[in-house]
Amino acid sequence: MKSSDASARERLLKSALKHFAERGYAGASVQEIVDDAKVTKPTLYYYFGNKAGLYHALIDMAYDERLRLMQKASEQTGSFEHKLVAIIQAQFNFAQHNRDLMRIGFATMFAAPREVPNPAHCLARAERNFNFMLRLMEQAQQKGEIPPQLDPSEITLTIYGLMAFHVLAHLANPQHDLSRQRAEFITRVFLHGIEPASRQSSKSMLKKPKPAKPQAPRTEKRAPKH
Repeated sequence: MKSSDASARERLLKSALKHFAERGYAGASVQEIVDDAKVTKPTLYYYFGNKAGLYHALIDMAYDERLRLMQKASEQTGSFEHKLVAIIQAQFNFAQHNRDLMRIGFATMFAAPREVPNPAHCLARAERNFNFMLRLMEQAQQKGEIPPQLDPSEITLTIYGLMAFHVLAHLANPQHDLSRQRAEFITRVFLHGIEPASRQSSKSMLKKPKPAKPQAPRTEKRAPKH
C-alpha cells in the first residue's frame, strides 16, 4: 500500500471515529465523514465497501489492539499476579488514550439489534478476546495459581467485569483514574479477596472436628420388685 493510500485510509478512520462517537452509527453522515477526511465517497467504498464496513474496521481495530496488548503483557516473566496486573494496566492505558473508540465499543455491545450493522461481527471479536483471557485462567489453574474447583469461565467473567466497570466509570468521568495502583488493587481483590489475611490463615489452621465416638446405650436401673 502506497503512503498516500495509507494516509487516505487513516484519515477516513479518524474522521469516522469522530462522527460515530459524536452521533452514533445511524446519525453519522457518509458525506461528512469523507469531507472531513478530504477524500471522495468512491475512496471510502474502495477501502471499506460501505459505511458498515468502515464501522466494523474501527471495531476490529479496537479489539485487535486490545488483544495484542493482552498478549504482550501475558508474556512478561514473573508470577501470575504480576502478569494480571500488567494485563489490566495495558487495558486501562488503551482506554485512557482511546476514549471515543471505547465508547463506540461499549455502545455496540449494548445497542438494540438494528441499531448497529451486524452486531454479531463485533461480538465475535469480543468473544475471541474473552477466550484469550479464559485460556490464561485455565493455565493458572493447572499451575495451582487459582483454585482448580472454580469454573474458569466464571473467573474470567469476574475479572472482565471488574475491568469493565472501572473503564466505564472513567468514560463517564475522566477524573476516575485508571492507574497502576488501581490495577494492583483489582488484582489483589480478585486473587485474595477482601477478608483480612489473619482470618484467612486462621481458617486454614482450623482442624476438622473428629466425629464423636459412639456410646453404648444407657440402661435405666429399675428398682427391685418386692
